[in-house]
Amino acid sequence: MKKEDDIRAAVEVLRKGGVILYPTDTVWGIGCDATNADAVRRVYEIKRRSDAKAMICLTDSVNRLQRYVRNVPDVAWDLFEMATKPTTVILDGAVNLAPNLTAEDGSVALRITNEEFSKELCYRFQKPIVSTSANISGEETAQNYRDISPEIINAVDYVCWTRRQEHKPHKPSCIIKLSAESEVTIIRK
Repeated sequence: MKKEDDIRAAVEVLRKGGVILYPTDTVWGIGCDATNADAVRRVYEIKRRSDAKAMICLTDSVNRLQRYVRNVPDVAWDLFEMATKPTTVILDGAVNLAPNLTAEDGSVALRITNEEFSKELCYRFQKPIVSTSANISGEETAQNYRDISPEIINAVDYVCWTRRQEHKPHKPSCIIKLSAESEVTIIRK
């Protein structure tokens, strides 16, 4: 399957409120429309994860990111610009997202992806996409498609074809929390 056809099929599923399995700039992810509470609930159910634990969202650009956070501190722009590896930033003041996606304090974890497939997927979808590791909560993270359990594969509505044959080490993103006062806390290196 061509990459363009794969993206088109995934976007169609996302627009209908479905859940996809897709390659990201880090590990394989379970994804859905980050603005659709029913789709987000399904992702929590598939992962067997409490919705008290927020999930990461991917977006394709700083312009799109600004639509989902009230005020982005200046230091966040520096972090995104200077990051040498995939970096997720937790920001206060989430807006226009599914309420069950944001943390109890109103923050949201966002990452601007620069990986070709996930960036194009986010661009074509025109909204942030949930990106949580493709594993049952508490189990080992699936670095490649072949590491994903059949239970996860069978639970989603669409499995992307792109990068299924890849077999190389991948790591989850670095996670940094920024407060409204620009206080920086490193959650995961």
